Amino acid sequence: MSTALSRIREQAPHVRPRIALLLGSGWGALTRRLSEAVRLPYVDLPGFPGAGVAGHAGELWLGRLAGVEVAVLSGRRHAYEDGQADGMKVALCTLRDLGCEILLQTNAAGSLHAALPPGSLMLLSDHLNLVQRTPLTGESGSARFVDMVDAYDPALRALARRAAADAGLPLHEGVYAWVLGPQFETPAEIRMLRTLGADAVGMSTVPETILARWLGLRVLACSLITNLAAGLSDTHLSHAHTLAQAEAASEMASALLVAVVQAVATARGA
Repeated sequence: MSTALSRIREQAPHVRPRIALLLGSGWGALTRRLSEAVRLPYVDLPGFPGAGVAGHAGELWLGRLAGVEVAVLSGRRHAYEDGQADGMKVALCTLRDLGCEILLQTNAAGSLHAALPPGSLMLLSDHLNLVQRTPLTGESGSARFVDMVDAYDPALRALARRAAADAGLPLHEGVYAWVLGPQFETPAEIRMLRTLGADAVGMSTVPETILARWLGLRVLACSLITNLAAGLSDTHLSHAHTLAQAEAASEMASALLVAVVQAVATARGA
């Protein structure tokens, strides 16, 4: 048993979540909806990343979301922070060992289409790994050759679409492009990404999807659109703007996650 897992068992000996959530920028308000919650700072869990970006609390929460037992990673390490793509490796391995089978990821992203305006929610159907980095560097054996077809589980996406419709929450679906950052893209890069078939762009999520699939977890991911990408509006892009836009839509975003978690748990018979 890993040291991090041992610490979790000491603080929350009876938790057995099957669903894990990874909260990106603008999604942290979800933790206010947890009941029977235990909060563990990443700094107290060996191997978990330090919090290095505003909007990412750096905390593991264990509790119930609308009655469903969950593990919530509030914040992630981005590859642009240290040049490495495996910042969430220990955290995701630990949650797998804790019993999690499904990872629901979230992020803040820029839209490449006027029909996907700020405040929209987009379900990821696929991604473009523009960075061409992997969190599996250094791994050996055949398991590292991960099949990325249907990386974003079709059955989970269908559940999410139905849950959103039943809750009256508009939910788009599209392709997410991962760029390294931390600088925002140029207008020319956005034109390139549109040509390649991307619908939204951001600086996270793809490494964690690769890790989750390597670990055998099923993945669902959703972007909160905080801005139109460079060259598509006159808005000055900044991280502060991203957080402000995300905060404005945080209640809707949290409501979607609650609806999706309930739908997934019901489908699993949990």
